[in-house]
Amino acid sequence: MAGGHRLLLENARQVVLVCARGERFLARDALRSLAVLEGASLVVGTDGFIKAIGPADAIQKQFSEETFQERIDCSGKCILPGLVDAHTHPVWAGERVHEFAMKLAGATYMDIHQAGGGINFTVERTRQASEEKLFSSFQQRLGCMMRAGTTLVECKSGYGLSLETELKMLRVIERARRELDIGISATYCGAHSVPKGKTATEAADDIINNHLPKLKELGRNGEIHVDNIDVFCEKGVFDLDSTRRILQSGKDIGLQINFHGDELHPMKAAELGVELGAQAISHLEEVSDEGIAAMAAARCSAVLLPTTAYMLRLKQPRARKMLDEGVIVALGSDFNPNAYCFSMPMVMHLACVNMRMSMPEALAAATINAAYALGKSHTHGSLEVGKQGDLIIINSSRWEHLIYQFGGHHELIDYVIAKGKVIYKK
Repeated sequence: MAGGHRLLLENARQVVLVCARGERFLARDALRSLAVLEGASLVVGTDGFIKAIGPADAIQKQFSEETFQERIDCSGKCILPGLVDAHTHPVWAGERVHEFAMKLAGATYMDIHQAGGGINFTVERTRQASEEKLFSSFQQRLGCMMRAGTTLVECKSGYGLSLETELKMLRVIERARRELDIGISATYCGAHSVPKGKTATEAADDIINNHLPKLKELGRNGEIHVDNIDVFCEKGVFDLDSTRRILQSGKDIGLQINFHGDELHPMKAAELGVELGAQAISHLEEVSDEGIAAMAAARCSAVLLPTTAYMLRLKQPRARKMLDEGVIVALGSDFNPNAYCFSMPMVMHLACVNMRMSMPEALAAATINAAYALGKSHTHGSLEVGKQGDLIIINSSRWEHLIYQFGGHHELIDYVIAKGKVIYKK
């Protein structure tokens, strides 16, 4: 259809912009209250980007002569940015419900890992699974995330460990990136665990000498696009030295550093990340005070994972201290066979209750700051003119209901929209 616009959302009770001045992230005092318009409308162009946001009567006047492919009456409803999930492991075969039973009976994460379970169990099953089977389960999981309001999701490989299976996982992620409506940030996580029969040093050598050159080649010829590099930096997995070598080699081929650090033991991973210029570090349950200060100064984002601390009964990450010191705090679901949660609204609720974040802090962490952690906050994570038209409409007169109603997102979310196109309607 020539001319005209893609979408008009009319007369919303609240439009939560999150940012109104082009901020790339929100920290410290900027988190006290988010930018919200009352009685507002929003226009998305045919290119999928936001063209106008403002008082409903002003928008109506400005666009009275224009045509729209779709109009949605948002009276009494709230419009929010699409949610951004900054940390997931969504491509795998072999669920681990039996391990959940073991954990409930008192086994720790590392007990199970060392007995050949955990990541190793999933690696075996993922190696055996066909690419088609992996894609089909991945597509179904992305659909669940999307129906819970997620429009941009970080997706890791890391259940292959061998080059062949890691590439199989990355091809599955690439196919989803091309074919599906949900936005994807792809992460190579070949250093998720040390493969059987190798030391951490040998595994690091294999990644640096074989995996990364192959990824560089596939990236150059447009076959697979990877955004980030990740390592599980942990006692008994990848030590600080191996982690440094792998991350630096990834950075050298143009990948953003975004890795697992200071989760089960204090490793000074945060300090290492800052030294290497990391965009983001995840987990941080055991981060040091020095690590927090360094991350704040370097504008390195902390991706906190409330579901993991909750399900593994770990101590909660020190979100309050991070926020008070000016760290850019983001949230992720950590969706994986060990923490099976698709829902960013539930993640935000857990962040508020268990990590003592405020609702504005949690929403910013699941929108603009999560987008920042993925290096995408110039186009995603807030509702501002010129940004991508990714948003959700909830059937409530106040936006806080998305967090307040624990497990209520299925009833609340009326529409999920990506690039101005309705991708889910209740």
